[in-house]
Amino acid sequence: MSRRGWILFASLGVIWGIPYLLIKIGVEYLSTPMVVFSRLAIGALILLPIAVATGQIKQLRGHWPWVFAFALVEMTFTWWALTWAEQRISSSLAGLFIATVPLVTAIIARRMGMDDQLTGTRLWGLAIGFIGVGALVGLDVQGGDLLSVAALMITVLGYAFGPIIVDKRLKEVPSLSVIAASLTINALIYAPFAWVTRPTAPVPASAWWAVVFLGAVCTAGAFLIFFALIAEVGPSRTTLITYVNPAVAVVLGIVVLNEPLTLGIAIGFPLVLIGSYLATRHAAPIESEPHA
Repeated sequence: MSRRGWILFASLGVIWGIPYLLIKIGVEYLSTPMVVFSRLAIGALILLPIAVATGQIKQLRGHWPWVFAFALVEMTFTWWALTWAEQRISSSLAGLFIATVPLVTAIIARRMGMDDQLTGTRLWGLAIGFIGVGALVGLDVQGGDLLSVAALMITVLGYAFGPIIVDKRLKEVPSLSVIAASLTINALIYAPFAWVTRPTAPVPASAWWAVVFLGAVCTAGAFLIFFALIAEVGPSRTTLITYVNPAVAVVLGIVVLNEPLTLGIAIGFPLVLIGSYLATRHAAPIESEPHA
C-alpha cells in the first residue's frame, strides 16, 4: 500500500470510529430525529453540489427506484435505530455490535448465491464471531437493553444489505451520486420529524458541534475519503476499515466518556474481529461501506 493509501486508510479508520461518540453526545440533549436529520442535511449540503457540479447526479437517470431502495435500507431505518439505541447503551457497545456487519454480510451473500465458497475456515469464523456476540450480550446487556440490541441489529442488517443493492443494481452509476441522493432523500424524510421534536430548551454548544462534525466530517468528508481510498487501494483492502472502526469507538468511549472496559467487551471484541476476518476471507467482492 502506498503512503497516500496508508494516510487515507488511517484517516478513515479514525473518522468512522468517531460517530458513536458524537451520537452519544448529541442524543443527550437532542431527539433522535433531530440528530439524524442534522447529520443527513449537513452531509447532503456538502455532497449534493459536488455530485451536481461533476454531472454525476445525471447518471442516476433510470436507476432512481434502486437509489430509493438503497436510501431506505442503508440510512432511513439504520441511522434512526443506531441513534435511538445510543440513548440507552454505551457508545463502545454500539460500535462493537456494528462490527458484526461482515459476519451478517457473509451469511446473506451465501444465502443469495453471491458467494459459494463457504469453507471450513469461514465457518469457524462465523462461529467464533457469534460466540463473541454472545459474550457481549450475555455479559454486558441487561434485560432492559435488549430492545437496544434489537435496534442495533436493524442497523447491522441495513449496513449488510445496502452494499448488496449497490453491487447488484447500482454498480453502473457513480457511488458519490448514490450517496448524495440518498442523504438528500433521507433529509427530506426526517425534516418534519426533526421539526416536531426540535428542542424547546437551550442546547449546549457541545451537542450542536457534535452533530455538525458528525455530518460534515464523519459523513460527507468520510465518504469522499472512502471513494479516494477505493481508487487508491481497491475495494478489498478498503473493507479492512471494518476492523479499525470498533477499536476507535471503544477507545474514545472509555477515554472521553469514561465508559467502562467491561468483561463482555474484553472477551467479545477480539472474538468478533477474529471471526469477521476469518468469515470474510476470499469473500465475494461486495464493496461494503462500514460506517456508523
